[in-house]
Amino acid sequence: MTAKKIAVIVTGAASGIGLAMTLGLMEAGHNVIAVDRNADGLARLAKQAEGLKGSVHGVTADLAQPDSFAYVAGAALIKFRRIDALVNNAGIGQASVRNDRQPIRFWETTAEQWGRFIAINAAAPINMARAVLPHMLAAKHGRIITVTTSLGTMVREGFLLYGSSKAAAESAMAVLAADLSGSGVTSNVLVPGGTTDTPLVGAAPNREKMLRPAIMVPPLLWLLSEEARAVNGKRFIAADWDTSAPPAQAAEKAGAPIAWLSIARMPIEPS
Repeated sequence: MTAKKIAVIVTGAASGIGLAMTLGLMEAGHNVIAVDRNADGLARLAKQAEGLKGSVHGVTADLAQPDSFAYVAGAALIKFRRIDALVNNAGIGQASVRNDRQPIRFWETTAEQWGRFIAINAAAPINMARAVLPHMLAAKHGRIITVTTSLGTMVREGFLLYGSSKAAAESAMAVLAADLSGSGVTSNVLVPGGTTDTPLVGAAPNREKMLRPAIMVPPLLWLLSEEARAVNGKRFIAADWDTSAPPAQAAEKAGAPIAWLSIARMPIEPS
């Protein structure tokens, strides 16, 4: 798909990983519907994107709101008349609860906090995919790429809010990949592979030693390429992507089955 200009929805596009991916897509000549609840951030993005090959259209939306998904899909169709790919990147981090990077113990969390994290990190990717899938299935092609997190983060002490909600998103994308098999539409997961220098991590020391958001761009562009048209139900770790190698070789090194199916013991079921 990277051989031609495509239309991509990127959620959480105004900062961090979403900003890096949006600019990378535009540098490659693609058109982006940039979704974020931060209208000022989207305005800054538009300024940064001036002069790039692709175009960007900002859509201000809060993905915790049920009516936002149809609104975003509709905006993409009005602007570009097509939806070729969806990048589910929008997320909420534990710094939104406490900005000191200290664990938030299970019993310290509230039902309201849990509901917010589930709404944005787990439900929004599902609902956003549901909004775009009719158009992709009708076209018999499309890519859904969801940013989750490392397995270690999902089971880390004090990370119920972030880790568990991201684990739910990955499970959902694994089910989606199975449901989409043979349809021409694919579902894959892309993760940085470690703590990344974004606003999501809050106040943290040693930011210069963190992963850079731009590491997500090479695997993202490959997942949108014609070479990856049959890649479905995989997770890719951007930190393991070797940019000096041919993309297919880099993908082999950085990829594994989605939701850690390579280490799963499947249930015993009656025949």
